Amino acid sequence: MSLLIDNEFKELPPDKSIDTKTFLENVSHLPPFFDCLGSKIFSVIKSDINGNITKIKAVYVKDPAKYVTLQDILEAEREAYGADWPKVGATLALMWLKRGLRFIQVLLQSLADGERDENNPNHIRVNVTKAYEHALKKYHGWIVQKVFNAALLAAPYRSNFLKALSKGEEVREEDCLANVRHFLVNYTATVDAIYEMYTNLNAELDYTV
Repeated sequence: MSLLIDNEFKELPPDKSIDTKTFLENVSHLPPFFDCLGSKIFSVIKSDINGNITKIKAVYVKDPAKYVTLQDILEAEREAYGADWPKVGATLALMWLKRGLRFIQVLLQSLADGERDENNPNHIRVNVTKAYEHALKKYHGWIVQKVFNAALLAAPYRSNFLKALSKGEEVREEDCLANVRHFLVNYTATVDAIYEMYTNLNAELDYTV
């Protein structure tokens, strides 16, 4: 089984609320995804995701009964931090985490949709570039962008990436992509719901790092 299907996300309830405990369990399995991309430069995103998960978890464990959903956390922090919110606490951590999650989502969707460089069909550079531009680039200053441009050039071959995603097993490309499409259904819904929550609570920030 693939790295993704082993830890797939559950369907959201009609109100799109996201259970904090379940969410943290699901995302804790995602950082190894970046090992599949080969270049050590992607370890920056991996480390960032790990760090933000840790920050959210630290808030949640203080009072699980109070922070049943992710929105419970944001609303409690809005009240507690006042003018400093949303650039604080788990709210800020989740803000950056969702961008890393969007990076994964756009990359996988691009692969699932069959987007490729016709001149280099076994490269995933076009897919990784699309993911970076959609999810992270606007929040990075030019120095960080240069670092990631180097990473994009070092993106692995498509066949090597899909094999890594399948935990080193020899799996037909279409079978692997079928797993990706299956994973994306609830994963995409969850990521979209987090973005929607930030929009509704006016919690999104556009500063660069």
